[in-house]
Amino acid sequence: MREALDDLLLALALLLVATAATAAVLNREPARQAVVLSLLGLCLALLFTVLQAPDVALSQLGVGSAVTPLMILLTVRKVRRRKRRE
Repeated sequence: MREALDDLLLALALLLVATAATAAVLNREPARQAVVLSLLGLCLALLFTVLQAPDVALSQLGVGSAVTPLMILLTVRKVRRRKRRE
């Protein structure tokens, strides 16, 4: 019974990751894509937790969910400001 629940949880986590990754790829606006990328990072952290890799999950949570999307948003903001000046 326990193995069936573990398999179900793993399948749900993989489905969440696949859905979030597809949404990130299909989104064309960089600012929205960064937000979806943050959601993908959260889903990956959940997947790593299900796979019993808490250290990798914490790293993914910090880098994939916070730092990378923040850097993308700051870059998009800077590029848009530069275009307005021209």
